[in-house]
Amino acid sequence: MSFLKEMLDKKFEVVLFSSTAIALYGYDQGMMSLINTNVNYLNTMGIAEEDPLVGVIVSVYYLGCAIGAVLASLLADKAGRKPSIFACLAVTSLGNLLMFIVGLGFSRGAMTTMFIGRIVMGLGVGGIDSVIPVYSSELNSDGGRGEAMAKEFQSNIFGLNMAFAINLAVTNLLGKDNEWAWRIPIIAMQVYPVLLLSFIYRLPETPRWFIFHERNDDAKAALTDIYGEKDMHGKYDELVKAHEEESAHSIGYNDMIWPYSEQYHQTMVTIMGQVNQALTGYGAISVYGPQIFELLGIGVSMAEYLTQANYVSYFFLMTFAWLLIDRLGRRLLMVAGAFGISGCFLLLTVLGGLAMNYEQLGIQQKPVGIVGSVILFIATGAFGIGWLTQPWLIPTEIYPSTSRAQGAAISVVIWGLANFAVTLLTPILFNNLKFWFFLVLAITNLFAAWWTFVYCPETGGRTFEENQKFFEDAKEEKSWSVLKIDEGDYRHMPKSEKGGDENGESQPLLGGS
Repeated sequence: MSFLKEMLDKKFEVVLFSSTAIALYGYDQGMMSLINTNVNYLNTMGIAEEDPLVGVIVSVYYLGCAIGAVLASLLADKAGRKPSIFACLAVTSLGNLLMFIVGLGFSRGAMTTMFIGRIVMGLGVGGIDSVIPVYSSELNSDGGRGEAMAKEFQSNIFGLNMAFAINLAVTNLLGKDNEWAWRIPIIAMQVYPVLLLSFIYRLPETPRWFIFHERNDDAKAALTDIYGEKDMHGKYDELVKAHEEESAHSIGYNDMIWPYSEQYHQTMVTIMGQVNQALTGYGAISVYGPQIFELLGIGVSMAEYLTQANYVSYFFLMTFAWLLIDRLGRRLLMVAGAFGISGCFLLLTVLGGLAMNYEQLGIQQKPVGIVGSVILFIATGAFGIGWLTQPWLIPTEIYPSTSRAQGAAISVVIWGLANFAVTLLTPILFNNLKFWFFLVLAITNLFAAWWTFVYCPETGGRTFEENQKFFEDAKEEKSWSVLKIDEGDYRHMPKSEKGGDENGESQPLLGGS
């Protein structure tokens, strides 16, 4: 009975739902890895494996994500978080179906249909990636926001593993020239939106959104559903007070994206978080994993199995992310992660060179490939712990309620554009730079570490209001350097275990048991 009660707990349901929704993003990355090398798929598209259009088909999805994020954030503010999530799931399902039917009974327009399907699915997934972090963050405590979202992004890696495992199984069973070896992994994705759409009715709308739209009775009903009648009134009064403090004026995109605008500083922290995440190179590695192992001298078949093993390791190492993110902070993990990834890529540059020139050097290729594979496993884990969750989490912590959805949308837009560029350029860089591509990533990771250390504040363990105070103090100091503002206090987690006062948004909506 106690287990059943836990299963029916609203906090558990929200985390489970949000985790499954975020897994959609990971599934697409794993799904396209082996589809890109399927002979029947390439013939259906009318392209060769080395054709740049392979990368364009993958990357155009991210443009859809960028547009979907903006549309979903507008809907989330106007109609509510739940209706926006529902609409995004439906659009995702439609896009996935369009991808599945490409070339079924028709040959003309196959590539056009695939492009449309990728864009439509991107609209839905981008919207989900925009709204879910806001929804989850608004329903978790200050000391638990990072852990909750890291668990959700661990599910992202579960989706990645599921997609690649299905791909690998059907490819080995049916062969690379069989059309169902690429159609089955696509249609299997439908399990996510279908399950989520059938479950979403059980979830609460955030009481904070109800209060922001002056639907006070609905807010009380939602709080009663979450806490019960006894604790509802105290939570309600806290949220009303927070709303009154924040709603003195409305905030739109113009107040966020133009230099010297009210929340331009927050927006630049958001933008650079996603840019730096893209610069780590792991968007490309997730999509082109097998090709990277081949670059290290691994055979085609073994490279595919090692890619799956790397994803499994990635999933389990993500446990350290949610164990550490609210204890050590977002900033420390990001800086250490970027330095670690950079060091791994420097080693991979050397090992890649040895693997490609082993005959001239008179060495064996196999040991080089083994060592390189181990280092790539380490680098992937470092990314998961240091960079997978944080750029999505920080935007939900530095904006007030009046602009939190817009801030999350900006985050997804930049993520979409940055990953569009990375996934588009990766095949070209592979073909031209070979192992020197690792050196490029080593340098970009060093940049990410430097920028984060100097300009990204530590947002963990603090209330939403405390994090906004950092940006107010930065205006007074006329500096964005975390090292200079408030004597560098925002370089690390607050000394006390419980940050902030007892007002405003310092109390969770679904925090505690």
